[in-house]
This record gives sequence, C-alpha cells and structure tokens, in this order.
Amino acid sequence: MALPTAIWLACGIVLSLITFLALNRSQKDVVLRRLGLGGRNTSRPSTPSLEKQTLAKPLASSASDLRATFPPSQRGQLKAMIKNMPPAQRQAMGDLSFDETKFARSLLGFEEDYRTADDSKYCYSGFSVREIKALGDFPDYSALSEVPMPAPYSEFDIDRALPRPYRPFRWAYHQTMSLTKLEPDWWLELESTYKTRIAQRKELYAKHGESVVQWLPGSELACKELMEMVLQFLCARYPQYFVLSPDKSRLENKILGTVSVIKEKHPLLILLDNVPEDFGMVLRDPETGYYVFRSGMICSALGWNVGTKINMKLHEIHQPIPDYKEKMQFSMDRYFSKMPAGKPIQRGSWGLEVDQPLYMPPGDPHESYREVQDATLERSRIHLRVDWQTLRRLPLSGAVVFNFKALFTPLEELRDEPYVPSLVLKVLKEGKESIMKYKNTWHTEHVVVPALEEFEKEQIEKGIVEKDWEVKTLDDSPWFPGWREKWHRQQGF
Repeated sequence: MALPTAIWLACGIVLSLITFLALNRSQKDVVLRRLGLGGRNTSRPSTPSLEKQTLAKPLASSASDLRATFPPSQRGQLKAMIKNMPPAQRQAMGDLSFDETKFARSLLGFEEDYRTADDSKYCYSGFSVREIKALGDFPDYSALSEVPMPAPYSEFDIDRALPRPYRPFRWAYHQTMSLTKLEPDWWLELESTYKTRIAQRKELYAKHGESVVQWLPGSELACKELMEMVLQFLCARYPQYFVLSPDKSRLENKILGTVSVIKEKHPLLILLDNVPEDFGMVLRDPETGYYVFRSGMICSALGWNVGTKINMKLHEIHQPIPDYKEKMQFSMDRYFSKMPAGKPIQRGSWGLEVDQPLYMPPGDPHESYREVQDATLERSRIHLRVDWQTLRRLPLSGAVVFNFKALFTPLEELRDEPYVPSLVLKVLKEGKESIMKYKNTWHTEHVVVPALEEFEKEQIEKGIVEKDWEVKTLDDSPWFPGWREKWHRQQGF
C-alpha cells in the first residue's frame, strides 16, 4: 500500500488478462464457469453477491497508435435521453449527427476549460461542448454510463453501520488481482466512522493543502461530473440522509446538519465536505494519447500523496514497479485507452498496521513503526487495513477515476471468521519474499503470527475448519462463510 492504489488496479487487469489468454479452450471454459457469469444472487438487494469481471482484450497494434485510440463513446445514449427533454433543451442539444473526421480535428486542448471553449469542440469521450453544456447540471448519469443507480438502503443507520467485512486474501499469493464487476449499490459505502473521517479529512486538507487535494487546468469537466455522480449516488442510496434541492443547487446533509451550496466551492471540496472517500482522476493527453493524473482528493494514502504524483503519466506513476516498462507499460496504456464507461470494476488490497494510520506521506513519523518489531506491542493495537477500490470511466469527460476507502478491523475480529486465520498465516509464512517486502507486514508479524496460530487452533478444535483443509482462496472471496450473518448481528439487525 506504499504505492498508489491505481498501480495495482492497473497491473492486475493486465496480469489477469494475460493468464486467461494463456489457457486452452477447455481451461477457459472452466474458468468462465467458475467466474459465475450466469447472473447475480438478488435474494437480498442490499448485499448482492459478486460477479467476476470479464475484460476486453487489449489491442495488439503499436504504441504509436495511442494518439488515434479513443474510448467507446456513450453518445448513443443521447437519442433515448433527448425524448424526455423539454423543447428548449432539445433545441440547445442541436443536431446529434456525428462526424468522426470533424471530431478528430476539434478535440479540446489538454488544459482547455470546456466552459469557455467553442461549442463545436469535442471532448475525447465523443460528446461535443455544445451537448455537454445543453445537458446542464446533474444529467442522468445512470443513463449516460449504463451503470444503474443504487437501490435505496432503507435499513441503513449511520450510527451503527459497519462496513462489509472485506477479506481479500488469496492463496496461491501472486501479485495479481481478483477483479470483480462493480456492485452498483456499493460504489460508495458509508459507516459509523463517517463524522470522524470527514473531520479528519478536512483537517488534513487545512494542514496539507495541495498535497491531498489538487486539480489542474483541463480537469474542470471531470471534477464537476464526478461530484454530480457522487451526489446522485448518495441521494439515491441514502435518501434519509442526503437531499438535493429541487433546482439542484444545494445538498442537505442530515448526518452533519449542513447545507452545501454547490457552486460556492470547487467540486472536489464539495466532496471533501460530504464524502469520506478518496478519488484520483487521469485524463487523456490529446497530443500523445497517454493518460495523466490531473486531479485528485486522496487523504488516506500510505507512503505517497497527491503532491508527489500529480501530472504524471501512467508509466511515470508506475516507474517503481520492477519490469513495468518492459513487460507492462504498453498493455496498461492500451487498456486505459479502451476501457468502457459501462464496465466499472472493484477489488481490494490489504495490509497490517499498528493503530489506524489514515494518511502517511513520505517521512511521516508513523513510518518508524515499520522499522522495528516492538517487543511491547500489544495485540489490541494491530489492525487489518483493507483498501476497497473501484475503477470506472466517467461518460462525459472520459476521465478514468479510481476511488478507495481505508477500512480498519481489529485483529481480534478474525478469531471467529472461518478459514481466515489459516489463509492469512499461509500468506505471511510462505508468500513470495519480494511481494511480502512490498506489503510491509514484518513489523507486526511477531504479534500477528502467534495470534493467528491461536485462532487457527481454536477453529480446528471447534470443527469450524477441517484439520486437513488445504489452504486456498475462498470460493466467495472477498467474503468468508457466515460473513453476512456476523455483519448483520454486529449492527443489531
């Protein structure tokens, strides 16, 4: 977790794809069956099961073609949306015909603000400036992206809500990803630490400024679009707590007792005031076709921050990864250039921490904990940290946004979770040295390993785990057997 979350999201996409393509046809059939592509279990809308995400095959042309490669456009959705628009808005939209040659010649500049650009120019997403302006504030992003809005979570109580118990442990443990299709109901997940986290994040911004929140010229549309999509989600998912005014100019936050006047602040600062989630956005440079980190609000990074990565291309962000340039750069650039808006993904990463470090930039005093195995360290101070992450393309701006949230769980919680102690033990004891060095768990292992051995022994003695169980990734990963019942019980359902 010392490198940006986007690195491992990106690397996993390519590594998973390469592994699949290397299989023969029968093996592929087995894998596809195991991925559960037959549909979701909808028995409980608030806690749906996961679907494995199938990935588009990267193009096999040369890197020089990046400049001519664009993501699949969602502008076809306009034909259905325009039918429900009032006459004045339909007129403002103009002729929806699309000239590909004109589009390629009329792209917005990398640092150009769409608000002051000529209406005839185009965003690389395929939408013209005229169309984007005519859509106005808070268009129907579920229609534009073809990702459905979430169902209302009527059972949700912010004071007792706990995050779902993500346990993204795998064995055999390689530096690959377990990618799943984004669950639309769970893009953003709130829980009982909401007030505390909002206060922490605002304090971090007051202290660190552009090291945690920053936007560069040309990101205006992406920032506005992200903010509007997030607020639409919150109002749909948690209507008892978030309400947009009829004219969409104000957001009422009933948890904090605040009202945000949306156009009084930059979109990222509206998010800072209301959403305890980290967001980073990369935009396409029209001169090169490369995607560049141009805006972000990241208050829970370990070992890096927005200030150290802003304005870097993907391969520059990934530079610390061994062999990235030789083996990964081309495929990663191609994937980002073709990722569709309608197929967002999710996954999780994990680590073991002393206490609950939320933000640890390079040189932070908390780093000293990682240098020693403290003989006085108590088990109660050890926490599992899971960063639950998503990656999606915004339909209008074409920006690719990754977001993640740091979730902390006391080590003791793993005691009664079937198979989890054995699985974590296997990774800690036998994981590849280079990967475990990157994961940086050594400073906790003198406390964690004996605790997990104790938990494992208890589970075997109680018959929770078979004595001869061969350690492997759990079938319902990132969940464990009985997770939903435990989660509901702890919240008083």
